[in-house]
Amino acid sequence: MEPVLFYGVPSGCSFGSIVALEWLGKPYRLARIDMAGDFMSGDYRFINPVGETPALLTVAGDVLTESMAILNHIGSRAIEAGLAFAQGTAEYDKLNRMLAFLNTSYFGAFAPLWHALEHGAEGAAAATLRDYGRDKTAKAHADLEAMLGDQPWLLGNTKTLADAYFIGIARWADYHDVIDRKDYPNIQRLYEKLEADPAVRFAHAIEAQTAALSSGGFLGEVEIAEARGSRRT
Repeated sequence: MEPVLFYGVPSGCSFGSIVALEWLGKPYRLARIDMAGDFMSGDYRFINPVGETPALLTVAGDVLTESMAILNHIGSRAIEAGLAFAQGTAEYDKLNRMLAFLNTSYFGAFAPLWHALEHGAEGAAAATLRDYGRDKTAKAHADLEAMLGDQPWLLGNTKTLADAYFIGIARWADYHDVIDRKDYPNIQRLYEKLEADPAVRFAHAIEAQTAALSSGGFLGEVEIAEARGSRRT
């Protein structure tokens, strides 16, 4: 059995895990989760009781949730490809640190904006959440801009799983329109380079349900109910 990634739409952070699987190049399938409805279904709650995406059904039939756990699982299979590193090495620590920053400070900066959108905030409450989100995203981008510097990729000279995770979150700046990414030229440069990557274009096409050309090991999509039958209980 090949792993199955449950990815969320619209604009889920699971986008980064799709990119990572494409870069890995090994067989996998996808299961689409509509975050406005499917996450409440019994079939998906069987996979992830929290009802969030992404989730990964592993080759062994176990379920992993949370992006960092999934990316580290993918990373254990991606060391030879140079996308990740062996635990205990300095390179592994640097990758884990960057993933943690992206998962907390960078991702978390958008939380007030998503809350306002998903809960229909209006008036003063909406303005407060938007102002708070703008301040947090500006700080997170400034911090990441300094970390990146003039390096071609987040960790230096080669792309890693951190770059895959980054591109799935970075697009939220356009979605919420609270900052101008061009104010952060290093981030803008990385963003544009990743947007031109075949795996990123593939992930966009998967989300949009348009013709998607895999350069990796994509074997097609499965329904939630079909995938849950492979879970080890």
